[in-house]
Amino acid sequence: MEYKKINNLLGWLCFVIASITYILTLEPSVSFWDCGEFISCAYRLQVAHQPGYPLFAMLGKMFSLLSMGDTAKVPYYTNMGSAIASGATIMFLFWTITALAKKLLTVKPGEAEDNARVYLIMGAGLVGALAFTFTDTFWFSAVETIVFALSSLCTAIVFWAILKWDAHADEPGADRWIVFIAYVIGLSIGIHLLNLLTIPAIAFVYYFRRSKNVNIGSAIGAFLLGLVVLAFVQYGIRGFTIEIAAYFDLKLIGYGFLEWCICVVFITCCHIGRRYMVQHKKQKTFNEPGIFMCSFYLLRLQFICLHTNPSFC
Repeated sequence: MEYKKINNLLGWLCFVIASITYILTLEPSVSFWDCGEFISCAYRLQVAHQPGYPLFAMLGKMFSLLSMGDTAKVPYYTNMGSAIASGATIMFLFWTITALAKKLLTVKPGEAEDNARVYLIMGAGLVGALAFTFTDTFWFSAVETIVFALSSLCTAIVFWAILKWDAHADEPGADRWIVFIAYVIGLSIGIHLLNLLTIPAIAFVYYFRRSKNVNIGSAIGAFLLGLVVLAFVQYGIRGFTIEIAAYFDLKLIGYGFLEWCICVVFITCCHIGRRYMVQHKKQKTFNEPGIFMCSFYLLRLQFICLHTNPSFC
């Protein structure tokens, strides 16, 4: 059996094992701390405490519908959403470990892929993924309605995606993984901000894949640049755009119209930037970080009105 098929099958096996484990040990009702708030907000599609968690509420609403109108079962099914998301996290963790292990056990040119190497890679993936499945902290959040389960899934997907880009960076169309990463990070802001911490790691992967002269000084520079991008996304894209939109809407209009105007302005600017980058791609000067920031901005605009005017929920 070829490597790719084995890798996919064992990844899904990890998903099944983890999901069954978490579903069998689900909290039957409401847990302590924020779980009750998240369950009620998901069921009624209301706004939770800051920053609101709009995407988390919408996904929770989908699982609450499985209760078929029985409100006593709503907590159980929203808890099940966390269990399935955590199971998917384990699956992507397995694929991440095997991708890293494959880089360590690289096949030399002209050397055949032997079974022993495949067994080592798959064994590393299974041990790492299943060990994490039964860790106390992760298991604790996997059986109740809390944002950390879905946030962990987004983080796992993003890091898996940058390794996919790393494996295919020299192939045509590999840039789509950068766009996908920006899209998932943008979506994850509607769940939890933890996913933004992957940006410095992404900067490192990009640096080591693209740099022709790797040294300590430039590596530190890549890390610092990743921190700058993280700060820009956190305080610029995530905070500043919404703050400005909310301020002018409050002072000038108050009916949500200005947020849409700002969305149109930002989308127009991003479209101009995209056309500029496409032209540079034809001139062989195109780069992925520009796509990352442009795509992130476009996705972030989806949440501006939701955050600045909670009545839209």
